Parts: sequence; C-alpha cells; structure tokens
Amino acid sequence: MRRYNISPLWRSTIGFDRVFDLFDAARHTAGEANYPPCNIERLSDDRYRISLALAGFSPDEITVTAEQSVLTIEGRKGEKGQRDFVYRGISSRPFKRQFSLAAHVRVEGARLDNGLLQVELVREIPDAMKARRIPIDDLVASGAQQIERKAA
Repeated sequence: MRRYNISPLWRSTIGFDRVFDLFDAARHTAGEANYPPCNIERLSDDRYRISLALAGFSPDEITVTAEQSVLTIEGRKGEKGQRDFVYRGISSRPFKRQFSLAAHVRVEGARLDNGLLQVELVREIPDAMKARRIPIDDLVASGAQQIERKAA
C-alpha cells in the first residue's frame, strides 16, 4: 500500500482544507466495516440516491441528519423483550454511516420501503455560478461612430 504525504500542500494552498480533510478521512476509514450495505446511484446530472439495506429496522429507529456538508444516517434497534434465537443471521446492531456532500448538494427526502432506506439528493448550482453567455456589442452594426485618432 502506498502512503502519500500531503503536508507540503498545506504550506502552499489556501481554501482547500475540506479536500485535505476528505483525503484524511478516506485514509482512516479504509479498514472499517461497511455496515449496513449501501448503493450510491447517479439518477441524472444533478440527482443522486443513496440506498441502505436496513432489514428489520422501523422508521422510528433510524435518524437521517444533514448538517453542513455531511449526511449522517444512524440506526439503533429498540429492545422489544427477550427473544431466544436458534440462529441469528439478520444483524440488528447499531450503526452510523456518514457521507460527505459536495457544495450545493441538499437532501431532498428519505423513505423506508421494504427494508430499503432511500435518501434522495439534489445538486442545485446557484445562478451566479452557472455558465452564462456574454453578449458582444457590435458598434459598427449599431450605427455608432468610430473615433479616429488624429496624428499630432
């Protein structure tokens, strides 16, 4: 496995703190378990869906929170009496999954359907940041007179 040292970049860049934090977080979470399993889909250029397999969880046992640029999904099963399992293959352990969101991505909604939690995301770029065409004035075509320089 290769190790990259990004500390020299801290000395020569300004405003890229979030990018470096993402690199650092990815490096630390590489060995962690990925429970519950999830899919991330691109539905269109500006729409995404995160799906988590949450068999056995009810909506009141799941918390979805969007704070600044982080989406956090947590789940904790409530204790519903003592059960005697012969075999337990469906996990009900507590979990916490976090997803880093790009700028201008907002959570549109979440729904739980047949054990699958689906979180809808939308990227909304402000009009001021969108590309726009700049008109070019044609002074000759509009009848404006050109100013000629006189030689001195």
